[in-house]
This record gives sequence, structure tokens and C-alpha cells, in this order.
Amino acid sequence: MKRIGILSDTHGFWDERYALHFRDCDEIWHAGDIGSLEVADRLAAIAPLRAVHGNIDSGDVRRLFPEVLRFRCEQADVLLKHIGGYPGRYDPTVVRLLLKNPPHLFVDGHSHILKVMSDQTLRPASTPTTPMLHINPGAAGLQGWQTVRTLVRLTVDGTRFKDLEVIELGGRQPAVEP
Repeated sequence: MKRIGILSDTHGFWDERYALHFRDCDEIWHAGDIGSLEVADRLAAIAPLRAVHGNIDSGDVRRLFPEVLRFRCEQADVLLKHIGGYPGRYDPTVVRLLLKNPPHLFVDGHSHILKVMSDQTLRPASTPTTPMLHINPGAAGLQGWQTVRTLVRLTVDGTRFKDLEVIELGGRQPAVEP
């Protein structure tokens, strides 16, 4: 079993609560629009980081992180891409990947809208009775129009995902130190 912290759309903003909420995670996954290498480095200091670049990321971030990342976590096939859409409204850049070989979990960002939902039409070949899970962790940074900044944590157990938590960080204003 692995505990995973998931975030997206930090846009170069660091919140110390990322470290607090991800300190017990085995890995951190960033679904793009990281915004700076400093944010990536700070996340990687907490736990091993898997990340993709997003549409606002500069050349230095793009050189380190791919546009699409597919990997195994436990026995689960995971696909990570910044712009991906959601079940029923996938972005054209990811449709072929999803239809040809659906992963167990598809994680994306970009919209700044938290979504956790199954796609009943896509099922991985290795677990044909289980639909693909889609997660957009919302936005963890200050940029954008989201009203609440969010993170996601979950546990990967074989090909199953459990103990999923949505962590609300408050509005787009940085936390004020007492």
C-alpha cells in the first residue's frame, strides 16, 4: 500500500500546509502548472515527486517534467496529464490514450475544479469489472477563479483506491500567521 498526495495548479505558490498534509505520503503527484522549480523541489523534499508540466510552465519546468506521464503505483496503472477534461468531456489530446488502453486512475488539473468520479464507460483490461477513476484535485495555488484551494490524498492498494480525502486550504488568500 502507498499513501499518495495529489495537487495541481500551484502556479509557483508555496503553502507550508502542503508539507503538513503530505508529510506521511509515500509519493506526491503534481498534475501540472507547477509554476516554478522551487515548488517542485520543495515537494520532492517531502516525498518522491511525479509531475507533468502544464500550459503556464516555463522551459525549465518543461525540461524536467513531461506533458504526459504513465506509470505503475502498486499494481495500478496511472495516467497523469495537465489538460485532460473529465468523464464525458475529455480533452481531444487525451481521448486516444484513454480509449486505447484505459488506466485504473486518470489524474489531471487545469480547470481548477475539484472532481472525483468514475468513468463507467472505461475499464482497464486487467480489472474489467472496475471503472476507471478520474481525479482532478482542484487548484492548490492562488491563481485562478476557484473559491477554495484543495489537495487530495488517497491510498493505493494493488489496483484499488481507498481512504480518499479532500483537503480544503481555504480561499485564494494565503494563510495568515498568528
